[in-house]
Amino acid sequence: MSDQIKKYLAHDKKVLITVIESTELVEEARKIHDLTPTTTAALGRLLTAVALMGVELKNESDSISAQIKGNGPIGSMIAVSDKTPKVRAYIQNPHTELPLNEQGKIDVGGAVGRQGYLNIIKDIGLKEPYIGIVPLTSGEIAEDFARYFVESEQKNSAVSLGVLVNKDGVLRAGGYSIALMPDATDEIATKLEENIKNMPSISKLLNENADLDEIAQKITGDNNIEVIEENIKPKYECNCSIEKFEKGIISLGKTELEELIKTEQNIETVCSFCNKKYIFDKQKIEELIKEM
Repeated sequence: MSDQIKKYLAHDKKVLITVIESTELVEEARKIHDLTPTTTAALGRLLTAVALMGVELKNESDSISAQIKGNGPIGSMIAVSDKTPKVRAYIQNPHTELPLNEQGKIDVGGAVGRQGYLNIIKDIGLKEPYIGIVPLTSGEIAEDFARYFVESEQKNSAVSLGVLVNKDGVLRAGGYSIALMPDATDEIATKLEENIKNMPSISKLLNENADLDEIAQKITGDNNIEVIEENIKPKYECNCSIEKFEKGIISLGKTELEELIKTEQNIETVCSFCNKKYIFDKQKIEELIKEM
C-alpha cells in the first residue's frame, strides 16, 4: 500500500480520468489533528479532492486551497496543495463525532452541514488569485466539488471520494475525477454515468486490493486506457517555519508586544496545519521590538 496518483485517457482520448490512493495522506492528517472517525472521513475527502486538483496546476510555485464552511458541527475546514502535491489541512472542530446515518455509513453530510459554501482559491502567478465559490450541495464533499467544476469551471465532471476507517485509523482512502473532452459523445457520457452508478465506493475497491489501473478501467468501461502520468506521490507536508511566525509576531505591533512581555515570559504559537509549536522567549521578543 503506497499513496499515488495516476492520470489516464480513455475512449480514444475523449475522457480524462485521474485516480488517487490517499490512505497514508489521510492517516497522517488523522494523527496530526487527533481526528475522530467522522472528522477523518470529512477532512480525508477534502484532502483527497485538493490533491487531485493540485496535480492539475501548471507551475511548481502555484497553489490551490479549498475551504468548506457548512452549518454542521465540524465548522470550517481548509486544505491547501501545491503541484507536487504536498497537502496540508485545518479543521475547526476535529473531535466532532456523529452516529452513523440511515444507510449505516459515516454521516459526513450531517457533520459538515448541508447549508454553506465551498470556496476555491487558485494562486497561479497572476496579479489576483482566481476565486470560485458555490453553495454546498450535500456536504458529502464529492458532490460539492462536482458542482464547483460544473458551475465555476464549466467542466462536465464527476468526482468520487472515499475514506474507510475503523477504531485504529484509516484502512483505505482515495478518489477519482473524470472530465469529458469537448468531443466526447453522449453515448460515452451515458456509459460513464451507468458505470459510476453501479460502482462500489473507491475505498471499498482499494480495500479489496484493486490497483489504480483496474479502478480506472472499471469506471470508464475501457480496458485500453492510456496512462499519461504516473508515479505522482501525494504527501501531507506543512510549509510553516519560525520565520513565518516571526512575521506574525511582528504584525502585532510594538505597543502590544511591549504589553505582552510585561506579563508573559514566552509567546507560544501553534501552526493550525501541523500543530507544530514555535516559542518566542522574552529576549527574542525584545530583539524584535528593537528592530521595529
